[in-house]
Amino acid sequence: MMQKPLVGALLGEGDPGARSRPEQTLSVQDKLNHASLIDAARLAGGELIRYRHADAESAARQLDARPNAAAILATDAVFSMDGDVAPLAALSALCRDEHATLMVDDAHGIGVLGADGAGSLSEARLAQDDAPVLMATLGKALGVAGAFVAGSAALIDGLVQFARSYVYTTAMPPALAAAASAAVDIARDDGDRRAHLHRNIAQFREGSAKRSISLLASTTPIQPIPTGDSATALAAAQRLEDAGFYVPAIRPPSVPVNGARLRVSLSAAHAQADIERLLDALVIAFAPERH
Repeated sequence: MMQKPLVGALLGEGDPGARSRPEQTLSVQDKLNHASLIDAARLAGGELIRYRHADAESAARQLDARPNAAAILATDAVFSMDGDVAPLAALSALCRDEHATLMVDDAHGIGVLGADGAGSLSEARLAQDDAPVLMATLGKALGVAGAFVAGSAALIDGLVQFARSYVYTTAMPPALAAAASAAVDIARDDGDRRAHLHRNIAQFREGSAKRSISLLASTTPIQPIPTGDSATALAAAQRLEDAGFYVPAIRPPSVPVNGARLRVSLSAAHAQADIERLLDALVIAFAPERH
């Protein structure tokens, strides 16, 4: 878990001389952050509080309630179950005003959003100083494994010295490092593939609207179809699997109670004909008795 050594080091864990000890520190997180971010804060110590999803004003109230704490505000950039994007510009401005550190997990944005696939910060036109801690996985759009942390030289040096579970973790194999480097080059330079992905997203959303398939508000490759109850999601997912489509049913506790959904994940490998076939299969999956 990349988040554990990162959050732990930032909150002062493992450094006997750190000025900010866990009991004096605060991790403020979006209510819909990935479980790994939440667990990292719990394992690192200090106080964890959560704010309303994608609500910078709610985050501000949480920071204001503890003005003397050394605070990290951590957020997913693209939320894995809803597909929406955090209000990064507003959160960055808030952290600047409140002297908090903004940490962004861009697992689902790297390679997909922004100029040259640079990610959600690029899409929001934010620079390094606007979001001092950026991390992302190498296993989504980049298609390999592992993760990275990007930030100032001082941040990286601090992590190398004080992130205990990083210090005692085996290094990435050279072959994997080379594959990751090649994947970054491909993602950066292959604008046509990224443009095709975004055409797929637009085609799926337009086709869903024409077929009266309800979607959550997402402009990313994660396109959730809310069903409410788990039984409906499971039945539809099984019908889709029988038709040759893998569209997992997401149920509590991964999502809130009555928040079950199908999670469609689009990619640049899908052709326009694939999207149309999926849309037709979705209609049948949700109304089999009519077909």
